Order: sequence, then structure tokens, then C-alpha cells
Amino acid sequence: MNEIQLHRIDLNLLVTFEALMEESTLSAAADRLAITPSAVSHALGRLRTQLNDPLLVRVGGRMQPSPYALDLIEEVRPVLRSLRRMLAPRHPFDPAISDRVFRIMMPSTPSLVAAILARVWTEAPGVTLEWVNVSTQIYDAVADGLIDVAHVGGALRLPEGLDECEMEPFCWYSFARADHPAVTDWGAEAWARWPHLQVKIATNTLSPVDARKDDPATARRIGAKIGEFSAVGAALAGTDLLTTLPAVLMAEQMELHKLCALRPAVTPERFPVRFVWSSRLSRDPGNLWLRTLLMDTYETVQAEANAKVETRVVELLAPPA
Repeated sequence: MNEIQLHRIDLNLLVTFEALMEESTLSAAADRLAITPSAVSHALGRLRTQLNDPLLVRVGGRMQPSPYALDLIEEVRPVLRSLRRMLAPRHPFDPAISDRVFRIMMPSTPSLVAAILARVWTEAPGVTLEWVNVSTQIYDAVADGLIDVAHVGGALRLPEGLDECEMEPFCWYSFARADHPAVTDWGAEAWARWPHLQVKIATNTLSPVDARKDDPATARRIGAKIGEFSAVGAALAGTDLLTTLPAVLMAEQMELHKLCALRPAVTPERFPVRFVWSSRLSRDPGNLWLRTLLMDTYETVQAEANAKVETRVVELLAPPA
């Protein structure tokens, strides 16, 4: 039994066949396809050979279809119509009328959350944002499509199947209540003497100011650990704890809880910051809108936070370790 070998059929031949069936002349089909009449004739010859049928024959200046061609065009038209629909340029995402639900994974810093939600409400009032707690499975969640965009900190290797955009690095500061004894005698000795508050979110990422085995001067005593950034300000305001965190996470809390910003006594190690998303969604209009909004808002909030904290920072009394 002879079967047509589909891998030998050029889709363009079927497009040419459709044009010939509808236009009935080589020249008209050529004009429609923006090719030469000889190219149309050559394509028809190839298709005749592959299908073993004359398909169209010139009669009185026009091309007349064979019985097989009449049957074939009825099958070819819906196939080509479906292909054109599937391969047509995608409609742009219109945030103003969208009711899409997006899931993002990033620390829920109050000032950043508020700025993002305010912009989403303005641009896309029907869109819903779901904030998901950061976890150790962050990359898997993004790759599997469970998370649309994630904010990642630390020098973790990006697995295959994800795209990223690296952001400006954090500006790190130490914080304490305004009347903390360390403020008037701030330096390496105070860093080592007073207990520190450590925020441990559910990732394997270490803080860039954690103690380093090869440098005793970086040692610090951890007096408490919590799992949420939003509680840091209140914890510092009522204790002798210190903490060292990025300005973007603390600028608002610094004002709310009357905290003092200090230049860190330990210079933070490199700590890349990036947004990541699935490579499969790189050209998805909705995902592109979301990550552009997140990154633009993040940059604005971070710059404002850095400027606010830097103008009030207490310098070290001695060189950093």
C-alpha cells in the first residue's frame, strides 16, 4: 500500500495549490503569493509528482481541477486555516481589561508591596496578584509554572529553563533602636558585643554578613531568629538587638519605629539580586507586562530607600573588618 510520506510534503506547495484552486490561473496565483508564475508552475509540478495526480490542467487559458484536486482542496482549506490561526501574531496583553491571576514569589516588604499593588490597581484593575511565601523550591515552582515571577537573592546557580534579569545590588546597613548604647560607640567591638537579629526565610541562601570561617572579625552573636522581614522594626525597637539588612527592606520600618541606621562593621560579600521567570513565558505578553512592572517598581522603591537611609547613617568609629 502506497502512503504519502508527509515529511516530503512542503507546506508551501499546499499554499500554492490553494491559491491555484481559487485563482484558476498561474499569473493570478503568482500575484496573490507575491512570487513568479514560473515558481507557481514549478511548485505545481512538484506536488503533481508527490501526489501522483495532474491536479490542475490548463484548459482554455484557465486551470481546471481534477476530481482528486476537488476532494483535496476541501481537506486542505481547513488545515491551512487552522495553521494560519495558530501561527498568527499573538494578541498583545491588555492589562486594562485583563482578569488574569499572577503569582509572584518575593519577600512581602510593606513599602514594596504597597507600591506594586498601587501600580497594578492603576494599570490593571481586574488583575489579581497572589503573593507566595519564598521557599527552598523557588526554582522548581517557577520552572513548573506555579510562579510567574520570583525575586531571588544570593549567588545560586540558575538551572536550565529559567531566564533572569539581575538588578542593582542591595545597599546594606545595620539597624538598632535610636537610643541603643552601640550607636554612640559604633564599630567592630560593638558589632561583636551586641546580639543580632537574623531573618531566616525559607531558602538555603546565607546572609552576606554571616560569620566567615577564615575571618574571626566577622563573627557576630545571633540573639534571635525570625522568619518575616515585616517584624524586624518592632523587634529592634523593644530590645538591644541589632540587625543588618538591605535599605529597601528597612527604610520604612526605620522611620516607623525610630531606628538608627549604622554603617555595617562587616563589609557584605557579593550578593546578586535578580528576578527570574520560566523561559517558556519569556515572550508571553502578560508575563512580560508583570515582570516589567515588578522590576520598574522595585528599582524606584529601592533607590528611594537607599537615599533615605544613606542620609541618616551613622559611620563607623573604626575601619570596617
